[in-house]
Amino acid sequence: MSGMTQLKVRPEHLKGPTHQSDMRRYQRYNLPLLGRYMRVLTKDESTCRLMDVSIGGASVLADISPEIGELVILSFDEIGGLESEVVRTVAGGFAANFTATHRRRQKLAAQITWLLNRHELAAADQRRSGDERIALPPKPVRIELDGGAVVERNIIDVSISGASIDISERPPIGSKLVLGKLAAKVVRHHDRGVGVEFSYIQQFGDIREDFG
Repeated sequence: MSGMTQLKVRPEHLKGPTHQSDMRRYQRYNLPLLGRYMRVLTKDESTCRLMDVSIGGASVLADISPEIGELVILSFDEIGGLESEVVRTVAGGFAANFTATHRRRQKLAAQITWLLNRHELAAADQRRSGDERIALPPKPVRIELDGGAVVERNIIDVSISGASIDISERPPIGSKLVLGKLAAKVVRHHDRGVGVEFSYIQQFGDIREDFG
């Protein structure tokens, strides 16, 4: 889809922590997500809202701001946890640089791209969005349904963005579940079960390891 936002990540962007002087190299994207952050030293947690993000860092709104130089872990359901260093504080929020590994930056770039384009992808039907799907041999996978019930069902196929489950139960569209270790939500029903969308994009290596 030519109209989709594409994150361009050069190899030098993926090496080690990002220093404040380097932040201009990273294009920032408005991505309002609700989350929380934990102060590493005290283990105190507070809610926050992501305002903009790049593969180098983020700006968030928060009722309580940490100190400049303090280490925090920013957590969002759609992205996961990101170890960060606070580089600037303002009234009602702060900015932080990520101290991320090469692999985590690659995954974050894929996650941001997916989140920026998820509505367009959903409108075009997730099954035809270009995600390669892996067909799996029958193998029960643990599924925790919304409400706490646990069942084991076979996965029909899986991609980096979601999966199709062979399941007689029909959780409502929009309901949440945990497939193996991955948080997901039901996005469609089909003749054999349901289709789910993962809370955030995965790597093919992780998918093959978890479900292969």
